[in-house]
Amino acid sequence: MNTLLGRRARILAATTATAGMLLVAGCTSSGSAGKTAAGGVELAKAGQLTTCTHLPYPPFQSEIDGKVQGFDVSLIDLVAKDLGVKQQILDTPFENFKTGAFLNSGQCDVAAAGMTITAERKKHVDFSDPYFDATQAVLADKKSGITSLADVKAKGKKLGAQAQTTGEDYVKKEGFDPISFESSDAVINGLRTGQVQAVVIDYPVVQGWLKDKANADAFKVVDNLNTGEQYGFTVKKGNSKLLAAINKAIKDAKADGTYKKLYEQWIGPYNPSVASPSAS
Repeated sequence: MNTLLGRRARILAATTATAGMLLVAGCTSSGSAGKTAAGGVELAKAGQLTTCTHLPYPPFQSEIDGKVQGFDVSLIDLVAKDLGVKQQILDTPFENFKTGAFLNSGQCDVAAAGMTITAERKKHVDFSDPYFDATQAVLADKKSGITSLADVKAKGKKLGAQAQTTGEDYVKKEGFDPISFESSDAVINGLRTGQVQAVVIDYPVVQGWLKDKANADAFKVVDNLNTGEQYGFTVKKGNSKLLAAINKAIKDAKADGTYKKLYEQWIGPYNPSVASPSAS
């Protein structure tokens, strides 16, 4: 798996070390009267679909113009609309996504955080159908002389990664000892300030960074790591009705062109293969 942070968002990110901050996401239809939504889906709070995430992680979720927006947010908005409720977002530490802690405690209904489907995580939560195929990218300072991931080690350079992510896990398995950063915002800042000379993180995040001319002038992608990763949304184990609603929303969005529209809006040129990912 996460810089579009303003002063308020930085404060929110700091706050989540001890407690979540509830934020209203994009627009959806009017709320329901009780905790049971359309299709018999039981919700943590009446009239809302509460989504756990970890900010910032553009283009999947970040605060823009005072509102949490992104690809994940837009897809879960479709689920909320089908249920006849509004989406609310709870910003939480990323380590909670591995254990499903906030789902199990009833603080959230669904977790959406650009999260890779893994066998280990499946022990604790139920994943939706895959909604995004992801690869890892190695972004390096142009002045570093780095030309690949292997080159980072060969040249004795420092590598950074976001803590608790599959990118960090991957490079550790490859024999690296990366410097860990709490968020994607901290990852890119580590590269800017010279704490590290290269970073490994999900490619769509790098795509977003490189839209900024200053980043594009200073850094370049030197390696793409096809790790076979796919993203999924998660619910508490056994929450089959909500899981079915999420899978239906993903399927419908791919069938009616909404998925393609959102993909192009938030990520970039659309590759038809992402519309039918194989099971993880």
